[in-house]
Amino acid sequence: MSAPQSSDQWISTFLEAQAAELGAATNTLLAYGRDLKDVAAWLLRRDCSFATADRDRIEAYLIHCDAQGLAKSTRARRLSAIRQLYRFAFEESWRADNPAIQIKGPGRDKHLPKTLDVAEVDRLLEAARTTGRTAADRLRNTCLVELLYATGMRVSELVTLPVAAARGDPRMLLILGKGGKERMVPLSPPARAALTDWLRARDAAQTDSVTKGGSPSRFLFPSRGKAGHLTRHRFFQLIKELAVNGGVPPDKVTPHTLRHAFATHLLANGADLRSIQTLLGHADVATTEIYTHVLDQRLTELVLQHHPLAHPPKPET
Repeated sequence: MSAPQSSDQWISTFLEAQAAELGAATNTLLAYGRDLKDVAAWLLRRDCSFATADRDRIEAYLIHCDAQGLAKSTRARRLSAIRQLYRFAFEESWRADNPAIQIKGPGRDKHLPKTLDVAEVDRLLEAARTTGRTAADRLRNTCLVELLYATGMRVSELVTLPVAAARGDPRMLLILGKGGKERMVPLSPPARAALTDWLRARDAAQTDSVTKGGSPSRFLFPSRGKAGHLTRHRFFQLIKELAVNGGVPPDKVTPHTLRHAFATHLLANGADLRSIQTLLGHADVATTEIYTHVLDQRLTELVLQHHPLAHPPKPET
């Protein structure tokens, strides 16, 4: 196969292959596309392209990214995209070499994920029950938070959940995760109750919409927007609103924080890492092990706050 003539064609062909052969997730493909377009534009300003760039040119691009003040994680992701592109180009005989193969990445700053304690999750759930313009909004908000905390789903998995998966008062939900991989997650009694209440309100609204000429939605959380379902961005705004209403610091709360809370609370109550890995849909247990560090940190803080010998003695008067 001859090499494409333009950088845009390099990117589009590479992304199509990633989607078809590896089943790469949509968000992964979008991230690759954004990063590679930035590389292509930088190369073009220097009369260069993916077809002609050498190792020195790629390293110069990474130095440029560092000079812009981009985070280590962003620079590491961009280098990963470049490596993947050139590996594909080498396999397809677009190039006789891989100029990125020996370039070392900047590494990643390791940060423990933010999480919430049980009391903070309770306050978010209580806020969900009272936040919303209508009763249906409040039922939807409650169902969203209950499901997220009960299952540890990614927010993209939650908002795209098909309504068919939730029919019949299920004890388990079938989740379509990254790369098209499926997994089963159990539902707690409160989550099942919230789901039942929301389905009743959702179906009534759908019936009314269809009567007025609308089309039925296949999503559990439908929306009139282009995607047809509640968007990640809208849910991000909603969870911040719930944090404010529930008296939880908004900077601590994102949709992913509830996923972290799910894992951390399971681990604190005796669940093993392999089970948590399965529930979260992690490909590698090493990703799940981060929660042991979160728990260690919380236990350390607990001792330092409450152990009598952790505080210096008060001076005698």
